[in-house]
Amino acid sequence: MTNLHDSTWRLGDLTVNRVGLGAMRLTGMPWDEKPKSRADAIAVLRRAIELGVNHIDTASFYFTPTRSANELISTALQPYSDDLVITTKVGAGRSRDGEFFYARPDRLRGQVEENIRQLGLDHLDVVNLRWGAGMGKEPGSMAEHFGALADLREAGLIRHLGISNIVPEQLLEARTIAPVVCVQNRYGLTDREDDALVDLCAEHGVAFVPFFAVTTSFPGDATPDTVPGEAEVAKVAAAHDSTPAQIRVAWTLHRGAHVLAIPGTGDPGHLEENVAAGGIRLGDDELALLDGIARG
Repeated sequence: MTNLHDSTWRLGDLTVNRVGLGAMRLTGMPWDEKPKSRADAIAVLRRAIELGVNHIDTASFYFTPTRSANELISTALQPYSDDLVITTKVGAGRSRDGEFFYARPDRLRGQVEENIRQLGLDHLDVVNLRWGAGMGKEPGSMAEHFGALADLREAGLIRHLGISNIVPEQLLEARTIAPVVCVQNRYGLTDREDDALVDLCAEHGVAFVPFFAVTTSFPGDATPDTVPGEAEVAKVAAAHDSTPAQIRVAWTLHRGAHVLAIPGTGDPGHLEENVAAGGIRLGDDELALLDGIARG
């Protein structure tokens, strides 16, 4: 029986295992009461590599006053293994006081160079253009921004390009400018707005990389009295002697061979669980039960 963690997908000419690691939580989140342990973050990164993770998603704007995800990655993992793929994102940025902003096209090179410098690289494997001045999925042409990244790809600073926080029309537009190897959008078992985009990515051989695939709510979201699908997920989890979070990761991987998982954590125990979720095979009846949540 195939372990979905061991199955792979190609980002251009780079091969990655389908269970990766999101770096955002390594630093702790802005609403955490105290900073995350630096030692734990470094241990998570090193253990991830030992477990076969070779795809890490990060960004220079993943930082807190005392921690930087890129610096943690650089410290923990250099010299990098030949098969490690580090994906980052630009467009969105944060000032030193933590305020978000959106970069003009002529500022994207500076963001790319910042990631290169922080990670200790001479070029970036994959750079996603994180779209949306308000960090939402805003419509409109992204040609000027994506074209600027395409120029940096031609200059050798970037190997492959992706896009994030987009609508289907923007994927089609971007593909007329330069090859797109991945799309990153918020998506998960109970967050199915982008079902059509997942299918469009499959049609074009583009990896779909969901973020917040495990999180059922986010600070600032309205919190319902009950979590949609909680009972169904718990039932499937019990049948596999696993956690609900693992079932959500496993469902993501079952969504298509082109779908990659990048669950984020700064906790060594949660890392082990996330990677182990790649070994969970959901039956047809279980998939039907879980898919019914979105139709309910």
